[in-house]
Amino acid sequence: MTTALITGATAGIGAAFARRLAAQGHNLVLVARDTARLREQATELHDRHGIEAEVLSADLSTDSGIEAVEKRLAERRHPVDLLVNNAGFGNKGRFLEVSMADELTMLKVHCEAVLRLTSAAVAGMKERGRGGVVNVASVAAFVPRGTYGASKAWVVQFTQGAARDLAGSGVRLMVLCPGFVRTEFHERAGMGTDNIPDWMWLDADKLVASALADLARGKTVSIPDPRYKALMGLVKIAPRGLLGGVTSRTGRKYGPQ
Repeated sequence: MTTALITGATAGIGAAFARRLAAQGHNLVLVARDTARLREQATELHDRHGIEAEVLSADLSTDSGIEAVEKRLAERRHPVDLLVNNAGFGNKGRFLEVSMADELTMLKVHCEAVLRLTSAAVAGMKERGRGGVVNVASVAAFVPRGTYGASKAWVVQFTQGAARDLAGSGVRLMVLCPGFVRTEFHERAGMGTDNIPDWMWLDADKLVASALADLARGKTVSIPDPRYKALMGLVKIAPRGLLGGVTSRTGRKYGPQ
């Protein structure tokens, strides 16, 4: 039976990945900061699907938290076959309105943790000749809007480059770029969502099903909804100045997690 490790597993897209993969018979390693919530989730998934669910409490904004997950990914006796780097957050406010400490914490979670955990997982996967990594980014990666979008653009470029370098190794890397998803993300960040049209909201469970299908097809970039695929097609040809104005009106965060 294969094992999947999911960061940011207790809510939103991470929880949807956990539900879907457990239902498919994968054992899980669930990573987040809230130990009590992780244990409750692990028990529920074990009882419902008969899989093994490990709990790993770790704060990926700290070196010790990242190191704890790296150590689990490096285990050879109980290898991880699929890594889902989903942990992330948003800051409320424009550039210079957010403290430098908060901006650096975002880069730690969105970029450094993704780099280090992907590297830790892929080293063993490459030796075994099989495995997969899903790095969760956002459609915000494709529009000029603040540190969040910039950090997610890094995730997109990093994943695509690493996927090319690992071509033929049996290890698949894919970056997932959703739009607005109905999760706890915006509430945690203190962001209002009243100005976001209903048609832009996605369902986390449907999104994850589409993402896993894209991974199985060997896609490197997954934008798992026809509405957002069309929207991103328009983004490619729209003037950058216009895009900046649009994202200013819709908020700092195109939120997936």
